[in-house]
Amino acid sequence: MRVIDTEIPAVKRLLPQRFGDARGWFSETYRADRLSQHGLDIAFVQDNQSFSAPQGTLRGLHFQIPPAPQAKLVRVLAGAILDVAVDLRRASPTYGRHVAVRLDAEAGEQLLIPHGFAHGFCTLTPDAMVAYKVDAYYSPEHDRALLWNDPDLAIAWPVTPQTAILSDKDRAAPRLADLPPLFD
Repeated sequence: MRVIDTEIPAVKRLLPQRFGDARGWFSETYRADRLSQHGLDIAFVQDNQSFSAPQGTLRGLHFQIPPAPQAKLVRVLAGAILDVAVDLRRASPTYGRHVAVRLDAEAGEQLLIPHGFAHGFCTLTPDAMVAYKVDAYYSPEHDRALLWNDPDLAIAWPVTPQTAILSDKDRAAPRLADLPPLFD
């Protein structure tokens, strides 16, 4: 498995190796020891999976606040997404900046998002299925959202406010400027 820095070094792209033959391929999608070799010691405790039927479904930007923040390891099982991580760590030189990576089932690339980041994705294909590991259990009282199309974030989403398929929660989320310090 290759581990590659992104524009924000705390966010990593993971490229699992695939071993193929006439039957198809095999891949190790997660190995704690390989990540540990790169200084990434994360104890995942929960696996999540989402299915989005229509293209243009946007989920996010979501995060959990301390004491229950979540690191995430995201991959696509079917279809393709634009996966986005926004730095919410106020003391970080990359505060308010984001990483946007296309993930698809065909390539098998994954995105590792540490604590202190909001996460979201937009489906680029119909029938997209996304799986991700988290290192803290879902906690409704710590669950928060950031406005997906906050102009201060300047994320180049492949949808407009008129075409994005959103939950009510995501449509009403606050802007970055309205968030209190959460990850200092």
